[in-house]
Amino acid sequence: MTEAEQSFTEPKDAETSNSLSCLIVLGMAGSGKTTFVKKLAQFKRAEHKPYIVNLDPACKEVPYPANIDIRDTINYKEVMKQYGLGPNGGIVTALNLFSTKFGTVVDILKKTKDNKYCIIDTPGQIEVFTWSASGIIITEALAAEFPTTIVYVMDIVRSVSPTTFMSNMIYACSILYKTRLPFIVVLNKIDVQSHDFAVEWIKDFEAFHEAIEQEKDYVSNLSRTMSLTLDEFYKDLKVCGISSKTGVGFSKFFELVQETIEEYKNDYKVEYDKIRSEKEAQKANEAVEALRKLKNKPEGDEIDLSPFITHKSSGVDVSDVFLRQPGDESSEESEEEQVVAFTDEEKQEQDFLNFVNQHQSTNK
Repeated sequence: MTEAEQSFTEPKDAETSNSLSCLIVLGMAGSGKTTFVKKLAQFKRAEHKPYIVNLDPACKEVPYPANIDIRDTINYKEVMKQYGLGPNGGIVTALNLFSTKFGTVVDILKKTKDNKYCIIDTPGQIEVFTWSASGIIITEALAAEFPTTIVYVMDIVRSVSPTTFMSNMIYACSILYKTRLPFIVVLNKIDVQSHDFAVEWIKDFEAFHEAIEQEKDYVSNLSRTMSLTLDEFYKDLKVCGISSKTGVGFSKFFELVQETIEEYKNDYKVEYDKIRSEKEAQKANEAVEALRKLKNKPEGDEIDLSPFITHKSSGVDVSDVFLRQPGDESSEESEEEQVVAFTDEEKQEQDFLNFVNQHQSTNK
C-alpha cells in the first residue's frame, strides 16, 4: 500500500458513531474546495460512503456524484433573467429560494442509513454563503439535527505570502464566530508546497511576525496590526495539511473530524438545544399572547345608523337594524328564510292597502 493510500484511509478508532455527521466545506475561489470534495467522495467504504449535497447553482458540472443538487431544482440563469440580476445576485437569490425548502433536505438526511458523512459543497464565492440569510438558515438547520463541522479550505501555495495568510485567518475567524460550530482549517495543495510554515505561523505568533517584518508595504503593516489581535482567536484552531490530488493527509483530517464530532456533542449541541428551546418558548409565548388579545378583543363597536336611514317600514324600529360582522358567512338558511318571508308579507300588506285606497277613491 502506497503512502497516499495509507493517508487516505480513515483510522479505525474513528469509527465510534453510526449517526450522520455534516461537513460544510467553505473556501475562497481557487482554493481547491471542489477538488477536495471530489476526493472525499472517493472515500467509499461500504458502510461509510458520503452523502453529497451541491449548493453551487452556477457551476456547469460537478466532478463528483451529488445526491442532492441545487441545479436540479433551480435554474440559475433563469433566475438572473427573471429578476434582472447579475451573477452574484443570481447565486444569492437561488440559494434563498432553495433555503425555503431546506427542511425537506433535512428530512431526507434523517432517513439515510448507509452514510456516515454528509458533505455540503458551497458556492465558490465564499461571501455569498457565509454572509447571506440562506447560509445562516442552512447551517443552523443542519446543526440543529446533526453533528456539524465547518471545513475551511486554504490554498497553501498562495498563503506563502504573509498578507494572504492573514486574509485567510480573518475569514476563518469571522466564519468561526459567526457559525459557532466546530472548525477545521484544511491547508490544501501540500503536494506543491509544504504546509509546515503555515502551521508554525498559526501556532507561533513570533514566527509570523518575523516573516511579516520582511514585507515593507502598507498592507503588511495592516496585517501586522491585525495579527496582534487575531492571534488569540486562531492559534487554537484545528489544522491539517492535505493534498486533494494525491489523497495525502486525509487520515489526519478524519481524526480531526472525529474530534469535532465529539466536541459538538459535548459542547455545541448543548448550546444549539438551548437556542432551539428558547425559540420554541418564544413562539409559544407569542401564540398565547395572540390568543389573549383575540379573547379580549370586543366583538365590535355599536354604530348609530339613524343618520344614514331615510326611510323605514312601519313597525320596524331603527334600533332593530344592525350590520353583520365582516366575514361572518355562517348564517343559517332558516334565518335568511325568515327575513325573506317577513319582507314578502310586508309587501303584500302594502299592496292590499293600496288596492283598497284605490277603490275607495273610485267609489267617491
